[in-house]
Amino acid sequence: MTADPILLSPAAVAVSGAAIAAVQEPDGAVPWTVGGHTDTWNHVEAAMALLIAGELEAVDAAWAWVRRTQRRDGSWPLKVVGGEVADGSGETNMAAYVAVGVWHHWLVRRDLGFTSAHWPVVRRALDLVCAMQLPFGGISWSQEWHDGEPATVNREALLAGSSSIHHALRAGLTLADLLDDPQPEWELTAGRLGHALREHRDRFLDKSEYSMDWYYPVLGGAVRGAAGRALLAERWDEFVEPGLGVRCIVTNPWVTGAETCEFALALDALGDRDRALTAFADAQHLRQPDGSYLTGYVYPDEVHWPGEHTTFTTAAALLAHDALAGTTAGTGVFRGTGLASDPDPLGLECGCESADLVAGRA
Repeated sequence: MTADPILLSPAAVAVSGAAIAAVQEPDGAVPWTVGGHTDTWNHVEAAMALLIAGELEAVDAAWAWVRRTQRRDGSWPLKVVGGEVADGSGETNMAAYVAVGVWHHWLVRRDLGFTSAHWPVVRRALDLVCAMQLPFGGISWSQEWHDGEPATVNREALLAGSSSIHHALRAGLTLADLLDDPQPEWELTAGRLGHALREHRDRFLDKSEYSMDWYYPVLGGAVRGAAGRALLAERWDEFVEPGLGVRCIVTNPWVTGAETCEFALALDALGDRDRALTAFADAQHLRQPDGSYLTGYVYPDEVHWPGEHTTFTTAAALLAHDALAGTTAGTGVFRGTGLASDPDPLGLECGCESADLVAGRA
């Protein structure tokens, strides 16, 4: 692929990887900021970016943390600060994303030993996710923990979180094929979830003021092609600030680097390379001399807020760069390159006619 001047040089990628690695704690955790909290989703995102940047020692330490901190039900604590649990509740989206990280690692390194070692971790995480599916197809977003035990399930689904879970389930199914360990329950869950993300977005919790709810059905792979392009066109003018990036919240004049780079990934997944490059370029005003990226920018006041360099923002920038530059073998992880196809929606309980009935397979 011809180099594009908008994209990062190899030296710039390395510097950004080093900026993430500098925040990593001795136990392998990658918190949002120095001394801040770690959650598994953003930790895995950082591990993927570290791999792109060639920070292999940091990658191995990050995955050792994942293995060590998973709980027996397949979840991880929502917030860990300095090695101590600050919030013990478990989010399904955070657990599921481990499958995407392991799939990405396989794409880049083709290390069957690593993949096999993490397969039990992925299996526990996705089994938890499948057990938390709601009748309409969305995934319950979290479960409380009390006295060291799983407790109340929050039986509502987040659209962005469930979209990311859809991606993770397909990654998990692809790993299952690779390791010859079929997971039919995951297929059923993924098919019902994909249907919900395409046909029942109104049944998820209303977080429509957030841009993530707008583009994540595309980024997670449930809505692609003409439907994906139409979905992004619906609210483009509400969320996109030309030259600056994507608003995090529609009512606030605040663009954020992570959302802007994820939006670039969504555009790339639709084959819209030119506008993906533009979105990526728009995020570069947040890049700092040490390779890190500031979280966001309040543009009427010309103020960076919060005034912090978050690892997940830098990670999103590296992932978007890699998708557009085609540098590593993991470049298509968000496009769905090599992933198992989206399963048919079987056994629906949402009131729609199931694919198994339509095909006469009841």
